[in-house]
Amino acid sequence: MANVVAAITTSVDGYITGPDDGPAKGLGEGGERLHYWVFGGPWTYDEPRGEPVGEDAAWLQQAIGRIGAVVGGRWTYESAQHWGDENPWGLPFFIVTHRPEEQPEGDAFVFVSGVDEAIRQAIEVAGDKDVNVMGGGDVIRQALAAGLVDELTIVIAPVILGGGKRLFDGFTTSIELEHLGVRQSPLATFVDYRVRR
Repeated sequence: MANVVAAITTSVDGYITGPDDGPAKGLGEGGERLHYWVFGGPWTYDEPRGEPVGEDAAWLQQAIGRIGAVVGGRWTYESAQHWGDENPWGLPFFIVTHRPEEQPEGDAFVFVSGVDEAIRQAIEVAGDKDVNVMGGGDVIRQALAAGLVDELTIVIAPVILGGGKRLFDGFTTSIELEHLGVRQSPLATFVDYRVRR
Protein backbone atom coordinates (compact mmCIF):
# COMPACT_ATOMS: atom_id res chain seq x y z
CA MET A 1 0.00 0.00 0.00
CA ALA A 2 1.13 3.54 -0.73
CA ASN A 3 2.79 5.70 1.90
CA VAL A 4 1.43 9.22 2.21
CA VAL A 5 4.38 11.61 2.26
CA ALA A 6 4.06 15.34 2.91
CA ALA A 7 7.00 17.48 1.86
CA ILE A 8 7.44 21.24 1.85
CA THR A 9 10.20 23.84 1.94
CA THR A 10 10.31 26.40 4.72
CA SER A 11 12.56 29.28 5.69
CA VAL A 12 14.57 29.16 8.91
CA ASP A 13 11.86 31.33 10.49
CA GLY A 14 9.11 28.93 9.40
CA TYR A 15 7.61 30.59 6.32
CA ILE A 16 6.58 28.58 3.25
CA THR A 17 6.00 31.73 1.17
CA GLY A 18 7.15 35.29 1.32
CA PRO A 19 4.59 38.10 1.71
CA ASP A 20 1.91 38.71 -0.94
CA ASP A 21 1.90 35.30 -2.61
CA GLY A 22 -0.56 34.80 -5.44
CA PRO A 23 -0.87 34.19 -9.18
CA ALA A 24 2.39 34.73 -11.07
CA LYS A 25 4.16 35.01 -7.69
CA GLY A 26 3.29 31.72 -6.00
CA LEU A 27 6.07 31.93 -3.43
CA GLY A 28 5.45 35.61 -2.62
CA GLU A 29 7.93 38.47 -2.43
CA GLY A 30 11.42 37.00 -2.12
CA GLY A 31 10.00 33.52 -1.69
CA GLU A 32 11.76 32.10 -4.73
CA ARG A 33 14.84 31.90 -2.44
CA LEU A 34 13.10 28.97 -0.74
CA HIS A 35 13.50 26.92 -3.92
CA TYR A 36 17.05 27.79 -4.94
CA TRP A 37 17.80 24.14 -4.11
CA VAL A 38 15.31 22.97 -6.78
CA PHE A 39 16.92 25.08 -9.52
CA GLY A 40 20.60 24.83 -8.62
CA GLY A 41 20.82 28.43 -7.40
CA PRO A 42 19.17 31.81 -7.82
CA TRP A 43 16.20 32.09 -10.17
CA THR A 44 13.27 34.42 -10.66
CA TYR A 45 9.85 34.01 -12.19
CA ASP A 46 11.04 35.91 -15.27
CA GLU A 47 14.40 34.21 -15.88
CA PRO A 48 15.33 30.72 -17.05
CA ARG A 49 15.76 28.12 -14.33
CA GLY A 50 18.60 25.71 -13.77
CA GLU A 51 18.71 22.15 -12.47
CA PRO A 52 19.37 20.84 -8.95
CA VAL A 53 22.84 19.46 -8.25
CA GLY A 54 24.57 17.30 -5.65
CA GLU A 55 22.53 16.38 -2.57
CA ASP A 56 19.61 18.48 -3.80
CA ALA A 57 19.36 16.48 -7.01
CA ALA A 58 19.85 13.18 -5.15
CA TRP A 59 17.07 13.90 -2.66
CA LEU A 60 14.71 15.13 -5.37
CA GLN A 61 15.39 12.14 -7.64
CA GLN A 62 14.80 9.68 -4.79
CA ALA A 63 11.59 11.44 -3.69
CA ILE A 64 10.14 11.76 -7.20
CA GLY A 65 10.99 8.14 -7.99
CA ARG A 66 8.73 7.00 -5.16
CA ILE A 67 5.66 9.07 -6.17
CA GLY A 68 2.60 7.50 -7.81
CA ALA A 69 0.08 10.32 -7.25
CA VAL A 70 0.04 13.90 -5.98
CA VAL A 71 -2.33 15.92 -3.79
CA GLY A 72 -2.23 19.72 -3.80
CA GLY A 73 -4.40 22.60 -2.70
CA ARG A 74 -6.49 24.97 -4.76
CA TRP A 75 -4.50 28.01 -3.63
CA THR A 76 -1.28 26.36 -4.83
CA TYR A 77 -2.98 25.50 -8.12
CA GLU A 78 -4.16 29.10 -8.58
CA SER A 79 -0.85 30.61 -7.48
CA ALA A 80 0.97 28.46 -10.03
CA GLN A 81 -1.47 29.75 -12.67
CA HIS A 82 -2.71 26.19 -13.19
CA TRP A 83 0.80 25.27 -14.38
CA GLY A 84 -0.32 26.48 -17.78
CA ASP A 85 -3.11 23.87 -17.70
CA GLU A 86 -0.48 21.12 -17.89
CA ASN A 87 0.13 18.65 -15.09
CA PRO A 88 3.73 19.31 -13.97
CA TRP A 89 4.08 15.85 -12.45
CA GLY A 90 2.82 13.66 -15.28
CA LEU A 91 1.08 11.64 -12.55
CA PRO A 92 -2.51 11.61 -11.24
CA PHE A 93 -2.86 15.03 -9.56
CA PHE A 94 -5.71 15.69 -7.14
CA ILE A 95 -6.56 19.30 -6.25
CA VAL A 96 -8.38 19.85 -2.94
CA THR A 97 -11.06 22.50 -3.38
CA HIS A 98 -14.42 23.66 -2.03
CA ARG A 99 -15.56 23.98 -5.66
CA PRO A 100 -14.91 20.61 -7.35
CA GLU A 101 -17.45 21.46 -10.02
CA GLU A 102 -14.91 23.95 -11.43
CA GLN A 103 -12.58 21.18 -12.57
CA PRO A 104 -11.09 22.10 -15.95
CA GLU A 105 -11.73 19.97 -19.01
CA GLY A 106 -9.40 17.09 -19.66
CA ASP A 107 -7.68 14.79 -17.23
CA ALA A 108 -4.64 16.83 -16.18
CA PHE A 109 -6.17 17.61 -12.77
CA VAL A 110 -8.91 16.02 -10.67
CA PHE A 111 -10.74 18.44 -8.38
CA VAL A 112 -11.81 16.82 -5.12
CA SER A 113 -13.80 18.14 -2.17
CA GLY A 114 -11.75 17.47 0.98
CA VAL A 115 -8.29 16.27 1.90
CA ASP A 116 -9.52 12.87 3.10
CA GLU A 117 -11.20 12.13 -0.24
CA ALA A 118 -8.26 13.43 -2.29
CA ILE A 119 -5.81 11.21 -0.42
CA ARG A 120 -8.17 8.22 -0.64
CA GLN A 121 -8.42 8.60 -4.42
CA ALA A 122 -4.68 9.17 -4.74
CA ILE A 123 -3.93 5.98 -2.80
CA GLU A 124 -6.23 4.03 -5.13
CA VAL A 125 -4.26 5.03 -8.22
CA ALA A 126 -0.73 5.17 -6.73
CA GLY A 127 -0.40 1.39 -6.61
CA ASP A 128 2.72 0.48 -4.63
CA LYS A 129 4.15 4.00 -4.94
CA ASP A 130 3.77 6.95 -2.56
CA VAL A 131 1.20 9.70 -2.48
CA ASN A 132 2.90 13.09 -2.27
CA VAL A 133 0.99 15.79 -0.39
CA MET A 134 2.77 18.82 -1.82
CA GLY A 135 0.88 21.59 -0.13
CA GLY A 136 0.22 24.32 0.35
CA GLY A 137 0.53 24.49 4.06
CA ASP A 138 -3.20 24.26 4.72
CA VAL A 139 -3.51 20.94 2.88
CA ILE A 140 -0.49 19.53 4.75
CA ARG A 141 -1.89 20.72 8.10
CA GLN A 142 -5.27 19.11 7.36
CA ALA A 143 -3.65 15.83 6.31
CA LEU A 144 -1.47 15.75 9.43
CA ALA A 145 -4.37 16.61 11.74
CA ALA A 146 -6.48 13.84 10.16
CA GLY A 147 -3.73 11.27 10.78
CA LEU A 148 -3.30 10.62 7.05
CA VAL A 149 0.45 11.33 6.71
CA ASP A 150 3.00 8.52 7.10
CA GLU A 151 6.15 10.58 6.49
CA LEU A 152 6.90 14.30 6.70
CA THR A 153 9.85 16.03 5.09
CA ILE A 154 10.74 19.58 6.01
CA VAL A 155 13.23 21.15 3.63
CA ILE A 156 14.84 24.14 5.34
CA ALA A 157 16.22 26.84 3.07
CA PRO A 158 19.02 28.98 4.54
CA VAL A 159 17.01 32.19 4.45
CA ILE A 160 14.98 34.23 6.92
CA LEU A 161 11.97 35.68 5.10
CA GLY A 162 10.55 37.74 7.98
CA GLY A 163 6.98 37.42 6.70
CA GLY A 164 4.58 35.41 4.56
CA LYS A 165 2.66 32.23 5.35
CA ARG A 166 3.93 29.93 8.08
CA LEU A 167 3.64 26.18 7.75
CA PHE A 168 2.12 25.55 11.17
CA ASP A 169 0.06 28.71 11.79
CA GLY A 170 -3.05 27.72 13.73
CA PHE A 171 -2.02 24.06 14.03
CA THR A 172 -2.97 22.65 17.43
CA THR A 173 -2.63 18.87 17.00
CA SER A 174 0.18 17.21 18.95
CA ILE A 175 2.12 14.74 16.78
CA GLU A 176 5.19 12.68 17.60
CA LEU A 177 7.76 12.19 14.87
CA GLU A 178 10.51 9.63 14.44
CA HIS A 179 13.68 10.97 12.87
CA LEU A 180 14.54 9.13 9.62
CA GLY A 181 17.49 11.12 8.34
CA VAL A 182 19.06 14.39 7.28
CA ARG A 183 20.74 15.50 4.06
CA GLN A 184 22.39 18.83 3.61
CA SER A 185 23.64 21.01 0.79
CA PRO A 186 24.65 24.67 0.56
CA LEU A 187 21.06 25.47 -0.48
CA ALA A 188 18.94 23.26 1.79
CA THR A 189 18.71 20.90 4.75
CA PHE A 190 16.34 17.96 4.26
CA VAL A 191 14.87 16.53 7.48
CA ASP A 192 12.82 13.36 7.04
CA TYR A 193 10.43 12.07 9.72
CA ARG A 194 8.06 9.16 10.18
CA VAL A 195 4.77 10.17 11.78
CA ARG A 196 4.20 8.04 14.87
CA ARG A 197 0.71 6.72 15.50
